[in-house]
Amino acid sequence: MTQSTQSEWIERFARFGYAAKGFVYGLVGILALQAAFTKGGQTTDPKGVLSTIIEQPFGQALLFFVTLGLMGYAMWRFLQAFMDADHKGTALKGLIERFGFGMSAVIYSGFAFTAIKLLMGNEASSREQSDQSAQHWTARFLSQPFGEWLVGLAGAVVMGVGFYYFYKAFTGKFRKELNIREMTPQEEKWVMRAGRVGLSARGVIFVMIGWFLMQAAYQSDAKEAKALPGTLEALLSQPYGSWLLGIVAVGLVIYGLYMGVHARYQRIRPPQADPRQVLNLGK
Repeated sequence: MTQSTQSEWIERFARFGYAAKGFVYGLVGILALQAAFTKGGQTTDPKGVLSTIIEQPFGQALLFFVTLGLMGYAMWRFLQAFMDADHKGTALKGLIERFGFGMSAVIYSGFAFTAIKLLMGNEASSREQSDQSAQHWTARFLSQPFGEWLVGLAGAVVMGVGFYYFYKAFTGKFRKELNIREMTPQEEKWVMRAGRVGLSARGVIFVMIGWFLMQAAYQSDAKEAKALPGTLEALLSQPYGSWLLGIVAVGLVIYGLYMGVHARYQRIRPPQADPRQVLNLGK
């Protein structure tokens, strides 16, 4: 396979990954929207959505393609992190961004692994499992020396990620990730709106998850920690909770559509197949 052909396949796989991510988050939003205003939905996360997919007609075939997409997205994040596909460099800011790409790669590899287990007939994930997992790991950290400080720091970092999403949304920095010149003025206007709404919804969720972690640290109680399903459920339990959850759910649906925009317009520059680039020792 020539270098050009290899790069084309990497780009196609990465774009398919963005589309799969958008599909999954769109379903998270749709299920949450149903939970807010009807009895047919649920507050769940990407792992829970995967089990929902396989229960549908032709679910195995659909989940197979979603799995391929999640693998493609994880692959692209690994290339961004370890081969510096976006040329972030080795300055502190660049290393922080590349670390974020690496964490994203690990998370979506986990989602892909869950999907593979579902395809092989293993038990589906549930909302309770996600929240229990968050509480389990929080409890383990709390049991360590300075555990409250570690969990509190983790919460602060997660909240920081949420505020960074707000920053990207309101400054429009995310437009640098897209080939804006390929869009019509009308398309650009709607993409900017979708990006701002979708990223803001993600920001709300991250800030809340971080806040729950900080509460777990302050109270030294792992039961205060929540994953995405528990966070959405917490919104629903507030005064006017249906409307609060509905607004965030719509934001997640729009975020899914925004990922679909990335599938088409994301700037993707596959790295050269030079092993020295893994350590960024090339030119």
